[in-house]
Amino acid sequence: MTLYAGIDCGTQSTKVIIADNRTARILGEGSASHPMISESDGSREQEAVWWTDALQTAFAQAIKNAGIDGRDIRALAVSGQQHGFVPVSHDGTVLAPAKLWCDTSTSAENQWFIDALGGEQAALDRLGVLPQTGYTVSKIIRFKQQHPELWKQLRYVLLPHDYLNFWLTGQACAEYGDASGTGLLNIRSREWDQAAADLIDPEGRLWQALPPLVRAEQIIGTVRPEIAEKLGISPETRVASGGGDNMMAAIGTGNIRPGITTMSLGTSGTLFTFAEQPVVADSAMIAGFCSSSNGWLPLICTMNVTSATTTVQSLLGMDIQAFNDALNSSKPGAGGLIMLPFFNGERVPQLPEARASLHNMDGSNLTPQNLSLAVVESATYGLRFGIDLFRQQGITTSEIRLTGGGARSVKWRQIVADIMAAPVVCVTNQEAAALGAAVQAIWCDTLSADSAPEAQLAALCDRFVQLDDSSRTQPDPANVAVYESLYQNYLALLTSEYPEVTV
Repeated sequence: MTLYAGIDCGTQSTKVIIADNRTARILGEGSASHPMISESDGSREQEAVWWTDALQTAFAQAIKNAGIDGRDIRALAVSGQQHGFVPVSHDGTVLAPAKLWCDTSTSAENQWFIDALGGEQAALDRLGVLPQTGYTVSKIIRFKQQHPELWKQLRYVLLPHDYLNFWLTGQACAEYGDASGTGLLNIRSREWDQAAADLIDPEGRLWQALPPLVRAEQIIGTVRPEIAEKLGISPETRVASGGGDNMMAAIGTGNIRPGITTMSLGTSGTLFTFAEQPVVADSAMIAGFCSSSNGWLPLICTMNVTSATTTVQSLLGMDIQAFNDALNSSKPGAGGLIMLPFFNGERVPQLPEARASLHNMDGSNLTPQNLSLAVVESATYGLRFGIDLFRQQGITTSEIRLTGGGARSVKWRQIVADIMAAPVVCVTNQEAAALGAAVQAIWCDTLSADSAPEAQLAALCDRFVQLDDSSRTQPDPANVAVYESLYQNYLALLTSEYPEVTV
């Protein structure tokens, strides 16, 4: 056996998988949860020690479940939740709880930064992305303003995956893909933007605190002996660059070639696809991130997918089987019901203050079956809005690879295929980010001069990423036509309720 580990430190838990490169099999998995600090002002924070404690627990589970000697693991890589801010001092101390991607308390700081750059278009022109409230940069500004004494101790600005790499190896660095979600990286040149950093801190401490950048296929070091002992692995275990969770999930779904779109039907909805050139979109709703496969990863996130369907399911008192039965007993269009499913506001389109609403009700169509279908259709229309933004940038979709809880529904898969007018298929391993990290560890450890790095990664993805042929769903031409008309009705309702939205 030639063993590798993939680590995914997400918002709710840390997961570890052990993979055998010779057989392309997952031998064992482990998981441990971590809490979150939530405040009424929108703050969402975690202590970095919660991640390292969870990593040790999950690693021990994975080794035990795999039935292996952990010292046989050759290399590992870390996937981490994007956009978080871990401030680290000269002696490696974490100076404050890490603010997370879902922290909305720094909207004023984010707007200040955009204004300082010269406005939205100037920010796009300069960085290639429009910083959002969830990005790292506004968290840095808040830290500097509210903790001036701690600011003086700052040595490194690290993202969650960067911090875990630092904990593992003692090396502080950042990888292009994850770094492009900070709001301080020029995504075209893949360089930190010093002028942007100096707007925040003219004295230069921030510029000095931004860690060196590394390529996706780079080994950054080996595990420190004291950490290797805690994890039950060899101190010679190599640590690959790793990346953000979306970048690792792209590798874990084989989304490293143009034409494939990964779509997550999770609590929120995520769309991303591979591009060979930087995507600096006309729309600020597309995040033109770098990928962790030496390309770019334009990404869109909607806020209401299974969060919306679960709300309706709970209202109706249905379990998941009853909800799916209801979906199967209603026809496209839900008897005329149309929902704007903005229970959590919305990010794409940019409607943070929006609320959900139900339209076109009458005495005959307000049934549990139609309501169930209406929320699924509307959540999917939101993702179609994102697909259309991609198409406006010349990004084509020949296949959609589905992940997330909603992908388990046969009916929902068909609805996605029909609304998007594209074939869909599920991946067999739902821990796409952890699998992507394991594949990246193999890539970095086995890289040779025989062919281009990207070709070697593609060969690994072809071996490890398994598609569920039983889930393959082709669009139904008749339903495609019906849903095209229904989607236009949805857009008409959306723009009448929210005139600021352009389509």
